[in-house]
Amino acid sequence: MPETDKAPQPAPWEYSLYIPNDPRAVTISRRTLRLILTMHGLISLVDTAELLAAELVANAVRHTEGPAALRVRWRAGVLRIGAWDADPQPPQPPQELSQLVSSEDGRGMGMIQACSDLWGWQPLSRFGHRGKYVWCELACA
Repeated sequence: MPETDKAPQPAPWEYSLYIPNDPRAVTISRRTLRLILTMHGLISLVDTAELLAAELVANAVRHTEGPAALRVRWRAGVLRIGAWDADPQPPQPPQELSQLVSSEDGRGMGMIQACSDLWGWQPLSRFGHRGKYVWCELACA
């Protein structure tokens, strides 16, 4: 009979937080994410997830004029954090992480690239509005 020492994974869940174009939204998003992860018992992911969410939301607020949203999803041991914004232009990560030292822009996307297990983006069009969804993933260790 095989032994099962692993704790059961939490059931899948998803949250969305719609935010105005306001720099204070970054702090609100970080604190909300911390609470969500704590309540779901994912404390080990909080620090990195907060950093990634802050960068995603900061980019959405800084580079667009419209509203934005933070989306957090847990499924099969993977946490996906994403930000929607109204600008359809793709994110511009640095070509090499060494460029972060001398560059004024792109540091946030560089951190997302360096700290997440996987990241990407997709264009969105819904109800006549255009925009994009930038996401990253963290696997539970």
